[in-house]
Amino acid sequence: MTPLIAGNWKMNTTRASAKELAQAILRGLPSTLDGVDVALYPPYPCIAPVAEAVSGSDIRVGAQNFYPESGGAFTGEISPAMLLDLGATEVLIGHSERRHVLHESDEFILQKLQFALAEDFLATLCVGETLEEREAGQTEEVISRQLRSALSGIDSKHAADVTVAYEPVWAIGTGLTATPEQAGTAHDFIRALLVELWGESGKSIRILYGGSVKPQNAAELMAVPEIGGVLVGGASLDSASFCAIVRAAGA
Repeated sequence: MTPLIAGNWKMNTTRASAKELAQAILRGLPSTLDGVDVALYPPYPCIAPVAEAVSGSDIRVGAQNFYPESGGAFTGEISPAMLLDLGATEVLIGHSERRHVLHESDEFILQKLQFALAEDFLATLCVGETLEEREAGQTEEVISRQLRSALSGIDSKHAADVTVAYEPVWAIGTGLTATPEQAGTAHDFIRALLVELWGESGKSIRILYGGSVKPQNAAELMAVPEIGGVLVGGASLDSASFCAIVRAAGA
Protein backbone atom coordinates (compact mmCIF):
# COMPACT_ATOMS: atom_id res chain seq x y z
CA MET A 1 0.00 0.00 0.00
CA THR A 2 1.49 3.34 -1.07
CA PRO A 3 1.99 5.68 1.91
CA LEU A 4 0.35 9.10 1.86
CA ILE A 5 2.03 12.17 3.33
CA ALA A 6 -0.50 14.98 3.67
CA GLY A 7 0.12 18.53 4.86
CA ASN A 8 -2.71 20.36 6.62
CA TRP A 9 -1.82 24.06 6.62
CA LYS A 10 -4.88 25.00 8.71
CA MET A 11 -5.48 28.78 9.00
CA ASN A 12 -1.99 29.77 7.91
CA THR A 13 -0.34 31.39 4.86
CA THR A 14 -1.41 34.09 2.43
CA ARG A 15 -1.78 33.47 -1.29
CA ALA A 16 1.79 34.61 -1.86
CA SER A 17 3.37 32.67 0.99
CA ALA A 18 1.32 29.57 0.19
CA LYS A 19 2.56 29.61 -3.40
CA GLU A 20 6.15 30.06 -2.18
CA LEU A 21 5.76 27.17 0.26
CA ALA A 22 4.31 24.89 -2.43
CA GLN A 23 7.13 25.78 -4.80
CA ALA A 24 9.72 25.11 -2.10
CA ILE A 25 8.18 21.71 -1.38
CA LEU A 26 8.17 20.95 -5.09
CA ARG A 27 11.87 21.86 -5.35
CA GLY A 28 12.70 19.72 -2.33
CA LEU A 29 11.16 16.54 -3.74
CA PRO A 30 12.06 14.36 -6.73
CA SER A 31 10.38 15.42 -9.96
CA THR A 32 8.58 12.08 -10.00
CA LEU A 33 7.36 10.74 -6.68
CA ASP A 34 8.07 7.03 -6.53
CA GLY A 35 6.47 4.92 -3.82
CA VAL A 36 4.71 7.74 -1.96
CA ASP A 37 1.67 9.98 -2.45
CA VAL A 38 1.76 13.62 -1.37
CA ALA A 39 -1.19 15.95 -0.76
CA LEU A 40 -1.41 19.56 0.43
CA TYR A 41 -4.42 21.12 2.17
CA PRO A 42 -4.07 24.93 2.09
CA PRO A 43 -6.78 27.33 3.31
CA TYR A 44 -9.50 28.23 0.81
CA PRO A 45 -7.98 31.44 -0.64
CA CYS A 46 -4.69 29.63 -1.24
CA ILE A 47 -5.99 26.54 -3.06
CA ALA A 48 -5.78 28.06 -6.55
CA PRO A 49 -2.21 29.44 -6.25
CA VAL A 50 -1.02 26.18 -4.69
CA ALA A 51 -2.71 24.12 -7.40
CA GLU A 52 -1.07 26.33 -10.01
CA ALA A 53 2.33 26.00 -8.31
CA VAL A 54 2.26 22.18 -8.32
CA SER A 55 0.50 21.78 -11.66
CA GLY A 56 2.08 19.01 -13.72
CA SER A 57 3.62 17.35 -10.65
CA ASP A 58 2.46 14.32 -8.67
CA ILE A 59 1.44 16.48 -5.69
CA ARG A 60 -2.31 16.53 -5.06
CA VAL A 61 -4.23 19.49 -3.65
CA GLY A 62 -7.19 19.28 -1.30
CA ALA A 63 -9.41 21.40 0.93
CA GLN A 64 -9.68 21.39 4.71
CA ASN A 65 -13.47 21.58 4.74
CA PHE A 66 -16.62 22.19 2.68
CA TYR A 67 -20.41 22.36 3.05
CA PRO A 68 -22.46 19.38 1.83
CA GLU A 69 -24.67 21.22 -0.66
CA SER A 70 -24.25 22.12 -4.31
CA GLY A 71 -25.14 25.75 -3.67
CA GLY A 72 -27.69 28.00 -2.03
CA ALA A 73 -28.18 30.30 0.96
CA PHE A 74 -25.29 29.10 3.11
CA THR A 75 -23.44 32.28 3.99
CA GLY A 76 -19.72 31.82 4.48
CA GLU A 77 -19.63 28.24 3.18
CA ILE A 78 -18.03 26.66 0.12
CA SER A 79 -19.24 23.81 -2.09
CA PRO A 80 -17.31 20.91 -3.64
CA ALA A 81 -17.96 22.39 -7.10
CA MET A 82 -16.27 25.61 -6.01
CA LEU A 83 -13.34 23.64 -4.61
CA LEU A 84 -12.97 21.72 -7.85
CA ASP A 85 -12.94 25.00 -9.74
CA LEU A 86 -10.07 26.16 -7.50
CA GLY A 87 -8.09 22.99 -8.18
CA ALA A 88 -8.90 20.80 -5.17
CA THR A 89 -9.75 17.14 -5.74
CA GLU A 90 -9.94 15.85 -2.17
CA VAL A 91 -11.14 16.97 1.25
CA LEU A 92 -10.54 16.47 4.95
CA ILE A 93 -13.62 15.47 6.92
CA GLY A 94 -14.11 15.30 10.69
CA HIS A 95 -10.79 16.83 11.75
CA SER A 96 -10.70 17.17 15.54
CA GLU A 97 -10.69 20.96 15.29
CA ARG A 98 -13.92 20.76 13.30
CA ARG A 99 -15.40 18.35 15.85
CA HIS A 100 -14.24 19.96 19.10
CA VAL A 101 -13.71 23.63 18.29
CA LEU A 102 -16.51 24.09 15.75
CA HIS A 103 -18.79 21.39 17.21
CA GLU A 104 -19.49 19.34 14.10
CA SER A 105 -21.59 16.30 15.01
CA ASP A 106 -21.13 12.69 13.93
CA GLU A 107 -24.32 13.07 11.89
CA PHE A 108 -23.02 16.13 10.02
CA ILE A 109 -19.71 14.40 9.33
CA LEU A 110 -21.63 11.48 7.80
CA GLN A 111 -23.51 13.93 5.55
CA LYS A 112 -20.24 15.47 4.44
CA LEU A 113 -18.63 12.12 3.67
CA GLN A 114 -21.65 10.99 1.66
CA PHE A 115 -21.71 14.24 -0.30
CA ALA A 116 -17.97 14.30 -0.97
CA LEU A 117 -18.02 10.78 -2.38
CA ALA A 118 -21.13 11.52 -4.46
CA GLU A 119 -19.21 14.47 -5.93
CA ASP A 120 -16.27 12.17 -6.79
CA PHE A 121 -13.87 13.69 -4.28
CA LEU A 122 -11.29 11.69 -2.39
CA ALA A 123 -11.97 11.95 1.34
CA THR A 124 -9.79 11.64 4.41
CA LEU A 125 -11.93 10.90 7.46
CA CYS A 126 -10.33 11.92 10.78
CA VAL A 127 -11.06 10.12 14.04
CA GLY A 128 -9.50 10.26 17.49
CA GLU A 129 -9.98 10.68 21.22
CA THR A 130 -9.35 13.54 23.64
CA LEU A 131 -6.98 13.23 26.57
CA GLU A 132 -9.92 12.89 28.96
CA GLU A 133 -11.38 10.07 26.87
CA ARG A 134 -8.03 8.26 26.71
CA GLU A 135 -7.51 8.57 30.47
CA ALA A 136 -11.03 7.21 31.00
CA GLY A 137 -10.19 4.16 28.89
CA GLN A 138 -12.62 5.23 26.14
CA THR A 139 -10.26 5.36 23.16
CA GLU A 140 -11.74 2.37 21.33
CA GLU A 141 -15.30 3.37 22.21
CA VAL A 142 -14.78 6.85 20.73
CA ILE A 143 -13.06 5.60 17.58
CA SER A 144 -15.72 2.95 17.07
CA ARG A 145 -18.53 5.51 17.40
CA GLN A 146 -16.90 7.95 15.01
CA LEU A 147 -16.06 5.31 12.38
CA ARG A 148 -19.37 3.46 12.54
CA SER A 149 -21.33 6.69 12.31
CA ALA A 150 -19.35 8.07 9.37
CA LEU A 151 -19.26 4.84 7.37
CA SER A 152 -22.86 3.81 7.96
CA GLY A 153 -24.70 4.01 4.69
CA ILE A 154 -21.44 4.28 2.69
CA ASP A 155 -21.01 1.45 0.20
CA SER A 156 -17.73 -0.46 0.33
CA LYS A 157 -17.29 0.30 -3.38
CA HIS A 158 -15.93 3.66 -2.17
CA ALA A 159 -13.01 2.04 -0.34
CA ALA A 160 -10.54 3.34 -2.93
CA ASP A 161 -11.78 6.90 -2.34
CA VAL A 162 -11.56 6.92 1.46
CA THR A 163 -8.56 7.33 3.74
CA VAL A 164 -8.86 7.23 7.53
CA ALA A 165 -6.62 9.41 9.72
CA TYR A 166 -6.18 8.55 13.39
CA GLU A 167 -5.49 11.80 15.24
CA PRO A 168 -5.37 11.59 19.02
CA VAL A 169 -6.67 15.03 19.97
CA TRP A 170 -4.23 15.28 22.85
CA ALA A 171 -1.30 15.06 20.40
CA ILE A 172 -2.41 17.76 17.94
CA GLY A 173 -0.43 20.96 18.23
CA THR A 174 0.74 20.04 21.74
CA GLY A 175 4.17 18.65 20.95
CA LEU A 176 3.01 15.35 22.39
CA THR A 177 3.04 12.34 20.09
CA ALA A 178 1.52 8.93 20.55
CA THR A 179 4.24 6.34 20.95
CA PRO A 180 4.55 3.85 18.09
CA GLU A 181 2.97 1.29 20.41
CA GLN A 182 -0.01 3.55 21.22
CA ALA A 183 -0.48 4.47 17.58
CA GLY A 184 -0.10 0.86 16.47
CA THR A 185 -2.75 -0.32 18.92
CA ALA A 186 -5.21 2.29 17.66
CA HIS A 187 -4.43 1.53 14.02
CA ASP A 188 -4.88 -2.21 14.56
CA PHE A 189 -8.27 -1.49 16.13
CA ILE A 190 -9.27 0.75 13.22
CA ARG A 191 -8.20 -1.88 10.69
CA ALA A 192 -10.28 -4.54 12.44
CA LEU A 193 -13.28 -2.19 12.41
CA LEU A 194 -12.85 -1.40 8.72
CA VAL A 195 -12.76 -5.11 7.89
CA GLU A 196 -15.83 -5.69 10.05
CA LEU A 197 -17.71 -2.89 8.29
CA TRP A 198 -16.47 -3.33 4.71
CA GLY A 199 -15.07 -6.87 4.54
CA GLU A 200 -12.15 -7.39 2.17
CA SER A 201 -12.43 -3.78 0.98
CA GLY A 202 -11.59 -2.67 4.51
CA LYS A 203 -8.12 -4.18 4.16
CA SER A 204 -7.16 -1.76 1.38
CA ILE A 205 -7.96 1.53 3.13
CA ARG A 206 -4.96 3.61 4.15
CA ILE A 207 -4.85 4.63 7.80
CA LEU A 208 -2.77 7.72 8.51
CA TYR A 209 -1.40 8.88 11.84
CA GLY A 210 -1.66 12.56 12.74
CA GLY A 211 -0.50 14.41 15.82
CA SER A 212 2.75 16.38 16.16
CA VAL A 213 4.46 14.46 13.37
CA LYS A 214 8.00 15.74 12.77
CA PRO A 215 11.05 14.59 10.77
CA GLN A 216 12.48 13.22 14.03
CA ASN A 217 9.60 10.77 14.63
CA ALA A 218 8.13 10.19 11.16
CA ALA A 219 10.20 7.14 10.19
CA GLU A 220 9.59 5.42 13.53
CA LEU A 221 5.85 5.99 13.28
CA MET A 222 5.63 4.84 9.66
CA ALA A 223 7.52 1.66 10.52
CA VAL A 224 4.41 0.52 12.41
CA PRO A 225 2.67 -2.03 10.11
CA GLU A 226 -0.80 -0.45 9.95
CA ILE A 227 0.37 3.16 9.66
CA GLY A 228 -0.02 3.98 5.97
CA GLY A 229 1.28 7.53 6.09
CA VAL A 230 0.91 10.69 8.16
CA LEU A 231 -1.24 13.81 8.30
CA VAL A 232 1.17 16.61 9.15
CA GLY A 233 0.21 19.91 10.78
CA GLY A 234 2.83 22.42 11.91
CA ALA A 235 5.76 20.67 10.26
CA SER A 236 4.05 20.97 6.86
CA LEU A 237 4.48 24.75 7.04
CA ASP A 238 8.25 24.32 6.73
CA SER A 239 9.29 22.95 3.35
CA ALA A 240 12.48 21.30 4.63
CA SER A 241 10.64 19.53 7.45
CA PHE A 242 7.80 18.40 5.22
CA CYS A 243 10.14 17.11 2.52
CA ALA A 244 12.13 15.24 5.17
CA ILE A 245 8.93 13.52 6.28
CA VAL A 246 8.15 12.58 2.67
CA ARG A 247 11.64 11.15 2.29
CA ALA A 248 11.16 9.17 5.51
CA ALA A 249 8.25 7.47 3.78
CA GLY A 250 10.57 6.23 1.06
CA ALA A 251 10.31 8.82 -1.71
